[in-house]
Amino acid sequence: MNAFRRIDLPSPNHGPRAEGARVELLILHYTGMPTAADALDRLCDPAAQVSAHYTVDEDGTVYAHVPEDRRAWHAGRSSWGGVEDVNSRSIGVEIVNPGHEFGYRPFPPVQMAAVAELCRGIVERHGIAPADVLGHSDVAPSRKEDPGELFDWPGLATQGIGLWPTPSQADEGSFTDAPVTGAEVAALLGRYGYDPAEPRALLAFQRHFHPDCLTGTPDAETLRRLRALLRLTGR
Repeated sequence: MNAFRRIDLPSPNHGPRAEGARVELLILHYTGMPTAADALDRLCDPAAQVSAHYTVDEDGTVYAHVPEDRRAWHAGRSSWGGVEDVNSRSIGVEIVNPGHEFGYRPFPPVQMAAVAELCRGIVERHGIAPADVLGHSDVAPSRKEDPGELFDWPGLATQGIGLWPTPSQADEGSFTDAPVTGAEVAALLGRYGYDPAEPRALLAFQRHFHPDCLTGTPDAETLRRLRALLRLTGR
């Protein structure tokens, strides 16, 4: 039984998934608009041509927009694991927050609890691997920053939703102050799923997995965390 209020608020902005595509990714966004009402209006506006499967308000209310068997229009130009039609392979969840443009702020505990409950059901229904619970910035590094460095990825990981790296001695490896386009870093990012040709891929990784270091250049701890994730997933 769901602990949070759910409201059906259908969006007309959806279509069929690509032939043969199955849901294997969960993409989390922030709304990035001044108010929840602004975001809900846009997600349901046919002229906007955007949508998500769900929106989670700051008080924990969950709005359902698009059936999970349909392709919502949330990821835009994006890729993961070398495949570009992320929308056909994913469920999209918008999380109400003004975002970096309108006053980015921490996500309230009640909102995160609702996100966790919603996402737990999604990953169970579709068999989504923890490593494939991602932020919009992970699949579109050059365009997006959401859900951002204040999002509680570690808290979700403790509940089996997504991963959080805990490096060990096995993840030390070599370290040099190579540029973000360096061969070693690009190869590691590509193995995890990022587009290694994206110049902001490492910054997206840091925003998700090392939010205290938003430099876009490799440091020893960033590389340790990246290696730890590869070790955990066997990628």
